[in-house]
Amino acid sequence: MANTSKEYDIETTRARDIFYKKSKDYGTAWRILRPSSLTDQLFIKASRIRSIEDKGSQRVNESIEFEFIALINYSVMALIQLESPFSFGEEDIELDPLMTLYDQHVKTTKDLMMNKNHDYGEAWREMRISSMTDLILMKLLRIKQIEDNDGKTLISEGLDANYQDILNYAVFALIKITNEKIAE
Repeated sequence: MANTSKEYDIETTRARDIFYKKSKDYGTAWRILRPSSLTDQLFIKASRIRSIEDKGSQRVNESIEFEFIALINYSVMALIQLESPFSFGEEDIELDPLMTLYDQHVKTTKDLMMNKNHDYGEAWREMRISSMTDLILMKLLRIKQIEDNDGKTLISEGLDANYQDILNYAVFALIKITNEKIAE
Protein backbone atom coordinates (compact mmCIF):
# COMPACT_ATOMS: atom_id res chain seq x y z
CA MET A 1 0.00 0.00 0.00
CA ALA A 2 1.34 3.40 -0.96
CA ASN A 3 2.05 6.00 1.68
CA THR A 4 1.27 9.24 -0.11
CA SER A 5 2.33 11.49 2.76
CA LYS A 6 5.77 9.87 3.00
CA GLU A 7 6.23 9.80 -0.80
CA TYR A 8 5.20 13.47 -0.97
CA ASP A 9 7.76 14.37 1.69
CA ILE A 10 10.52 12.50 -0.16
CA GLU A 11 9.85 14.34 -3.43
CA THR A 12 9.44 17.77 -1.86
CA THR A 13 12.61 17.23 0.17
CA ARG A 14 14.50 16.56 -3.09
CA ALA A 15 13.08 19.77 -4.54
CA ARG A 16 13.86 21.69 -1.35
CA ASP A 17 17.48 20.53 -1.44
CA ILE A 18 17.90 21.88 -4.97
CA PHE A 19 16.14 25.13 -4.04
CA TYR A 20 18.43 25.53 -1.02
CA LYS A 21 21.61 24.88 -3.02
CA LYS A 22 20.57 27.24 -5.82
CA SER A 23 19.72 29.87 -3.23
CA LYS A 24 23.22 29.48 -1.78
CA ASP A 25 24.72 29.80 -5.30
CA TYR A 26 22.54 32.60 -6.69
CA GLY A 27 20.93 34.21 -3.68
CA THR A 28 17.39 35.35 -4.31
CA ALA A 29 17.88 36.93 -7.71
CA TRP A 30 14.52 35.40 -8.69
CA ARG A 31 12.82 37.84 -6.30
CA ILE A 32 13.07 40.51 -9.02
CA LEU A 33 10.55 38.50 -11.08
CA ARG A 34 6.92 39.47 -11.04
CA PRO A 35 4.47 36.60 -10.50
CA SER A 36 3.59 36.77 -14.22
CA SER A 37 7.26 36.15 -15.10
CA LEU A 38 7.28 33.13 -12.81
CA THR A 39 4.10 31.94 -14.53
CA ASP A 40 5.90 32.19 -17.86
CA GLN A 41 8.90 30.27 -16.47
CA LEU A 42 6.54 27.54 -15.24
CA PHE A 43 4.94 27.52 -18.70
CA ILE A 44 8.35 27.04 -20.35
CA LYS A 45 9.17 24.08 -18.07
CA ALA A 46 5.77 22.42 -18.55
CA SER A 47 5.91 23.01 -22.32
CA ARG A 48 9.32 21.32 -22.47
CA ILE A 49 7.94 18.30 -20.63
CA ARG A 50 5.00 18.08 -23.04
CA SER A 51 7.28 18.48 -26.06
CA ILE A 52 9.52 15.64 -24.88
CA GLU A 53 6.49 13.47 -24.11
CA ASP A 54 5.06 14.13 -27.60
CA LYS A 55 8.37 13.64 -29.47
CA GLY A 56 9.57 10.72 -27.37
CA SER A 57 13.09 12.13 -27.38
CA GLN A 58 15.12 15.08 -26.20
CA ARG A 59 18.32 16.84 -27.22
CA VAL A 60 19.11 18.70 -23.99
CA ASN A 61 20.45 16.42 -21.29
CA GLU A 62 18.11 17.59 -18.53
CA SER A 63 15.54 15.02 -17.49
CA ILE A 64 11.78 15.43 -17.29
CA GLU A 65 12.21 14.54 -13.64
CA PHE A 66 14.37 17.64 -13.14
CA GLU A 67 11.73 19.75 -14.90
CA PHE A 68 9.02 18.51 -12.50
CA ILE A 69 11.31 19.46 -9.60
CA ALA A 70 11.67 22.90 -11.20
CA LEU A 71 7.87 23.15 -11.38
CA ILE A 72 7.71 22.56 -7.63
CA ASN A 73 10.32 25.19 -6.91
CA TYR A 74 8.96 27.82 -9.29
CA SER A 75 5.49 27.27 -7.81
CA VAL A 76 6.84 27.94 -4.33
CA MET A 77 8.65 31.04 -5.64
CA ALA A 78 5.38 32.29 -7.13
CA LEU A 79 3.54 31.68 -3.85
CA ILE A 80 6.26 33.59 -1.99
CA GLN A 81 6.05 36.46 -4.49
CA LEU A 82 2.27 36.65 -4.09
CA GLU A 83 2.66 36.85 -0.33
CA SER A 84 5.75 39.09 -0.19
CA PRO A 85 6.34 41.00 -3.43
CA PHE A 86 9.86 42.29 -4.02
CA SER A 87 10.38 46.00 -3.67
CA PHE A 88 13.49 47.86 -4.83
CA GLY A 89 15.52 49.27 -1.99
CA GLU A 90 14.22 46.80 0.56
CA GLU A 91 16.32 44.20 2.29
CA ASP A 92 15.84 40.85 0.63
CA ILE A 93 14.95 37.63 2.43
CA GLU A 94 17.88 35.91 4.13
CA LEU A 95 18.37 32.19 3.53
CA ASP A 96 16.97 30.86 6.83
CA PRO A 97 13.72 32.88 6.70
CA LEU A 98 13.45 32.05 2.99
CA MET A 99 13.63 28.33 3.72
CA THR A 100 11.02 28.80 6.46
CA LEU A 101 8.72 30.41 3.88
CA TYR A 102 9.47 27.57 1.47
CA ASP A 103 8.58 24.99 4.13
CA GLN A 104 5.37 26.82 5.08
CA HIS A 105 4.14 26.92 1.48
CA VAL A 106 4.98 23.26 0.92
CA LYS A 107 3.19 22.30 4.16
CA THR A 108 0.08 24.33 3.28
CA THR A 109 0.05 22.80 -0.19
CA LYS A 110 0.56 19.29 1.19
CA ASP A 111 -2.32 19.81 3.62
CA LEU A 112 -4.52 20.83 0.69
CA MET A 113 -3.39 17.74 -1.22
CA MET A 114 -4.15 15.43 1.71
CA ASN A 115 -7.68 16.86 2.01
CA LYS A 116 -8.30 16.53 -1.73
CA ASN A 117 -6.70 13.09 -1.74
CA HIS A 118 -9.15 11.99 0.93
CA ASP A 119 -12.12 13.15 -1.14
CA TYR A 120 -10.85 11.92 -4.51
CA GLY A 121 -9.53 8.59 -3.25
CA GLU A 122 -6.05 8.98 -4.76
CA ALA A 123 -7.42 9.02 -8.30
CA TRP A 124 -4.15 10.62 -9.42
CA ARG A 125 -2.44 7.23 -9.03
CA GLU A 126 -4.42 5.99 -12.04
CA MET A 127 -3.57 9.01 -14.16
CA ARG A 128 -0.91 9.12 -16.82
CA ILE A 129 2.02 11.47 -16.27
CA SER A 130 1.17 13.07 -19.62
CA SER A 131 -2.30 13.94 -18.26
CA MET A 132 -0.65 15.58 -15.26
CA THR A 133 1.48 17.61 -17.67
CA ASP A 134 -1.66 18.68 -19.53
CA LEU A 135 -3.40 19.67 -16.29
CA ILE A 136 -0.37 21.72 -15.27
CA LEU A 137 -0.45 23.51 -18.64
CA MET A 138 -4.21 24.11 -18.25
CA LYS A 139 -3.62 25.57 -14.77
CA LEU A 140 -0.96 27.86 -16.24
CA LEU A 141 -3.34 29.09 -18.93
CA ARG A 142 -5.88 29.79 -16.18
CA ILE A 143 -3.27 31.69 -14.19
CA LYS A 144 -2.37 33.76 -17.26
CA GLN A 145 -6.04 34.65 -17.72
CA ILE A 146 -6.40 35.61 -14.05
CA GLU A 147 -3.24 37.72 -14.31
CA ASP A 148 -4.66 39.40 -17.42
CA ASN A 149 -7.77 40.15 -15.31
CA ASP A 150 -5.58 41.91 -12.70
CA GLY A 151 -5.87 38.92 -10.37
CA LYS A 152 -9.64 39.13 -10.13
CA THR A 153 -12.01 36.19 -10.51
CA LEU A 154 -15.79 36.06 -10.37
CA ILE A 155 -16.21 32.54 -9.08
CA SER A 156 -12.96 30.66 -9.66
CA GLU A 157 -10.04 29.89 -7.39
CA GLY A 158 -7.31 32.49 -7.30
CA LEU A 159 -3.68 32.45 -8.30
CA ASP A 160 -2.44 30.76 -5.13
CA ALA A 161 -4.76 27.76 -5.50
CA ASN A 162 -3.63 27.22 -9.08
CA TYR A 163 0.06 27.41 -8.13
CA GLN A 164 -0.64 24.91 -5.36
CA ASP A 165 -2.33 22.54 -7.83
CA ILE A 166 0.69 22.77 -10.13
CA LEU A 167 2.99 21.98 -7.23
CA ASN A 168 0.86 18.98 -6.27
CA TYR A 169 0.62 17.60 -9.81
CA ALA A 170 4.40 17.93 -10.16
CA VAL A 171 4.87 15.97 -6.92
CA PHE A 172 2.43 13.31 -8.13
CA ALA A 173 4.37 12.99 -11.37
CA LEU A 174 7.63 12.58 -9.45
CA ILE A 175 6.08 9.94 -7.20
CA LYS A 176 4.94 8.02 -10.28
CA ILE A 177 8.37 8.36 -11.94
CA THR A 178 10.11 7.17 -8.76
CA ASN A 179 7.72 4.24 -8.37
CA GLU A 180 8.26 3.25 -12.03
CA LYS A 181 12.04 3.24 -11.46
CA ILE A 182 11.62 1.07 -8.35
CA ALA A 183 9.40 -1.38 -10.27
CA GLU A 184 12.01 -1.83 -13.04
